[in-house]
Amino acid sequence: MLTGLSAFPLTPMNEQAIDEAAFIGLVERLAAAGVDSMGVLGSTGNYAYLTRVERARIARLAVAHAGDVPVIIGISALRTRDVLALAEDAEAAGASAVLLAPMSYQPLSDEEVFGLYKAVTARFSVPLCVYDNPGTTRFQFSDELHGRIAQLPRVASIKIPGVPAEPAAARERVERLRALIPPDVTIGVSGDAMAAMGLNAGCDAWYSVIGGLFPKTALAICRAAQAGQADEAMRLSQRLEPLWTLFRQHGGGLRVVATASELLGLAEPPSLPLPLKVLEGQHRQALGFLLEELGLS
Repeated sequence: MLTGLSAFPLTPMNEQAIDEAAFIGLVERLAAAGVDSMGVLGSTGNYAYLTRVERARIARLAVAHAGDVPVIIGISALRTRDVLALAEDAEAAGASAVLLAPMSYQPLSDEEVFGLYKAVTARFSVPLCVYDNPGTTRFQFSDELHGRIAQLPRVASIKIPGVPAEPAAARERVERLRALIPPDVTIGVSGDAMAAMGLNAGCDAWYSVIGGLFPKTALAICRAAQAGQADEAMRLSQRLEPLWTLFRQHGGGLRVVATASELLGLAEPPSLPLPLKVLEGQHRQALGFLLEELGLS
């Protein structure tokens, strides 16, 4: 299940409420495009800014409107107690899998992170994806720690933050990790600009920000790589380099995707929780021109 394109939609919201209609529209857009799975309440889904009640509501809406597409639900929180409660809510909502990052305020040790995953996998029956996202969590997984965690029951995938830009180095990085994990645990690449390289290097899945808004565009890259058309996958990705540049300029894909959702009428402004802000002024205008030029879908 945790292979191919896993698309991560925005959770549009303002200071009063979640924009449920917009969220449902995004979920149904992904289901209609035929993505392999969708991941809600990840970083693009603004999970850290929502209450438990709000997160449970989003989980139920996603499952209800995803059709036959498996739904991965984020359960990350600062305390193990809260992670367990969120996992219970996700399972009750009908999650096909859960996604867990080691969130912290105090820096975490390897043993503390291992203990988190051990506690969660001991309590619940759905597959779990390890969310390795040092850009937000500031926690650096070693391959050895990934190997230990991957031996736990129900660990089904590892979401790595990217691969080297050189093909041989990218393949070596994926093979080094694969040698330490069970054969049934998949490796998924994130960091959209590196997705084609990661898939060509042997990653099984692409956990995608851009796929959450433009699933057909992301599917074209993913399917080319899956078919062994490495050059075509790279060509399609490199065509989006102006978009990847915007991601890098604005701290990742969230602000760009939220702004694009507003520009396309898929979410009402404002679509991010304060203090986060979408792109404004000339940056917003430039993104509008870029979306028109690239013709993403």
